[in-house]
Amino acid sequence: MKIHHTLILAFTLFITSCSKDDKPVNLSIARDNVKEYYESGKFDKELNDVIAEAKQHFEKVEFKNNMVVIFDVDETALNNYELAEQMGFGYVYEMNKKWNAEMKAPAIPQVKELYDFLLSKGIKIIFITGRNFPEYEATYENLKQAGYTVFDTLITQIGDEKKMKAREFKSGKRIWLTEQGYEIVGTVGDQWSDLEGYYQGIQVKIPNYLYLIED
Repeated sequence: MKIHHTLILAFTLFITSCSKDDKPVNLSIARDNVKEYYESGKFDKELNDVIAEAKQHFEKVEFKNNMVVIFDVDETALNNYELAEQMGFGYVYEMNKKWNAEMKAPAIPQVKELYDFLLSKGIKIIFITGRNFPEYEATYENLKQAGYTVFDTLITQIGDEKKMKAREFKSGKRIWLTEQGYEIVGTVGDQWSDLEGYYQGIQVKIPNYLYLIED
């Protein structure tokens, strides 16, 4: 009898342990959920709220001539959702580079709205991207075509900077910009690595459910 009970208990524990809600979501379901979130208007609603709150914070800043807000490029200023969909919400290096070279990415309207708002206040804009220097010209022209026609500079990775972690690279560039005389009053990006580190000012986190950069 004791053996019988022990076997039943062991079997019950095994079944229970396999029923915990700690399994990953099926990849097909996850992709469908992301697609629905972006295309149903839920993403736009979330982003509208983020930008509205950001404008409230920037309204309180007494702007000076040397003040600047740093913007990331991909999934911040420029919208690569079409590319993500083409790649099956994964990553295909060749498709990514071809997309960048063809300068197809449109502006994210809400971020463009924040950009226009900051320009109207006399603030300067600088773009810092993890794209590499060979993509500088295409990125510069894509930003212009998307309506970001006024900015002080665009900074890409070059040389050994390609080996740096995203947070280290972007924080280091903000240190350098501060040494050049800029006062950074805000950072806008879709990854926390765009916002963390030195001299971030008001941090505006753009939602991104397409990918995550953890460094």
